[in-house]
Amino acid sequence: MIKRYKNLLQQEFHHYSKEKLQKDLLAGLTVAAVALPLALAFGVSSGADAAAGMITAIIAGVVIGGLSGGFYQISGPTGAMAAILMGIIATQGLAGVLVATFIAGVILLLAGLLKLGTLTSFIPSPVITGFTSGIAIIIALGQIDNFLGTTSVGDSAITKLMSYKTGFTPNLPTVVLGLCILLLLIIYPKKWNQVLPDSLVAIILATFASFIFKLPVATVGKIPTSLLTNERLELATLNPTLIKQLFLPAVSIAMLGMIESLLCGASAGRMTGKDLDSNQELVAQGIGNIILPFFGGIPATAAIARTSVAIKSGAQTRLAGIFHALFLFLSMIIFAPIMSQIPMAALASVLLVTSWRMHEWATIKTMIQQKNRTAILLFSVTMFSTVIFDLSIAIVIGIIFSCIFFIAKSAKISIITEEIDWQRIKLPPSDVGSDWAVIYITGPLFFMSTNQLKKELDQVVDKEGLIFSLRGVPSIDLTALDTFADYFSIAALHEQKLVFTSMQPEVEKQFQQLWKKQEDRPIQHPTVAHALHALHQDY
Repeated sequence: MIKRYKNLLQQEFHHYSKEKLQKDLLAGLTVAAVALPLALAFGVSSGADAAAGMITAIIAGVVIGGLSGGFYQISGPTGAMAAILMGIIATQGLAGVLVATFIAGVILLLAGLLKLGTLTSFIPSPVITGFTSGIAIIIALGQIDNFLGTTSVGDSAITKLMSYKTGFTPNLPTVVLGLCILLLLIIYPKKWNQVLPDSLVAIILATFASFIFKLPVATVGKIPTSLLTNERLELATLNPTLIKQLFLPAVSIAMLGMIESLLCGASAGRMTGKDLDSNQELVAQGIGNIILPFFGGIPATAAIARTSVAIKSGAQTRLAGIFHALFLFLSMIIFAPIMSQIPMAALASVLLVTSWRMHEWATIKTMIQQKNRTAILLFSVTMFSTVIFDLSIAIVIGIIFSCIFFIAKSAKISIITEEIDWQRIKLPPSDVGSDWAVIYITGPLFFMSTNQLKKELDQVVDKEGLIFSLRGVPSIDLTALDTFADYFSIAALHEQKLVFTSMQPEVEKQFQQLWKKQEDRPIQHPTVAHALHALHQDY
């Protein structure tokens, strides 16, 4: 692992120059401008505070960025992670989140050391799209209070929403300010966004308006000028009882961190042409999340938005991510008093727009246009499971449904029976008899396809001979073999001749094992076998 990391650094910094350093500095500054409002917003939306978001972005930028499996990866607090943390903070408080983050870091580190970086490839695309949309909905629902200036009760976005049925009174200045910022973010020109991020402009204008008009709206609150907060993890708090209570939430955090980081790396790898070292990335994420709680930070993961900005801004090495963290630290030191006055309504508007953009609209549109019912159902089930339950359960449900759909689809095999044209293969019918048929089978033969196979065999039991062409059968299970074994006995009673041809090696091996145990084994008619060998492509 260490040797591979050294090789990554050697390749990355080979022929490093002053020009590349300037590009890294500029890319770091650009990413910091994008990351600043998001770090504050995701810190607040998680149920912690803006300070926790800033500290997470800074520490993650240096530690995870420095150890990353790809130079382009920019890590920090994300909306997806905030959606999980809301529930943990509601039941266990920030102290519970810190412990869960530490445990998740250990899990991620072990996953990297055990080289489990390819596990995310087993999650179907509609499932990933579904839980991304589910998380986006949770983020949006979680910002209703900040956007309206109200207070709800509950330990999840759904329960908080349900608490509104007793009635609530929105704060008019908060609503007006939130709507204005929301409108600004919607109409903000995309070409301007490349120079000055819309979210940064939005919170600057909102803070200025709140200060000038002395609006009675909730603000972010105190921003520390130190990386060590008052509420941070201490080793003494890591007792077995607490670890046991928070292990499942920690698994959810680790699972999301793995999925989001590796998917981000895969996307960024396509943009740069440089593949992500997935196992090294998991090690980096693990170490970063182990360290973060000791500073008071919340879980971090690679973020596709900030990573893509770094790439488009010309990042050359992982120094761009480290510079972005340093710029965030300087902004916290210099502008802490100003940042503390940022209206919560402005951050809520930023998160509402972010949640809208999180939906993979192009993928969703393609699924609908192609009328891919399986993909649409997987997407919908996973999305609603994410909103109603949590990420871990949603992914398990999505994968289970994927397996069920795959098995059901695999069970649909193709069986075609044709009368043999002996003239076509130039073999006199008198040599073998005229009433022969060939059965073409395509698809895996297993327990769910045996009924279809039995029905087809029942219709040809009176034939003088059968040829089974199994070129299209990639695999066969014990249930299907038993079906053939039963038919061998029936064929023997009817003195029916059987020939098997074009079998794939693994399938032929299993049939050979079956025939060793069978007294009524298939009859290999020599004349027919010779003809089949000569015209193998026919069957």
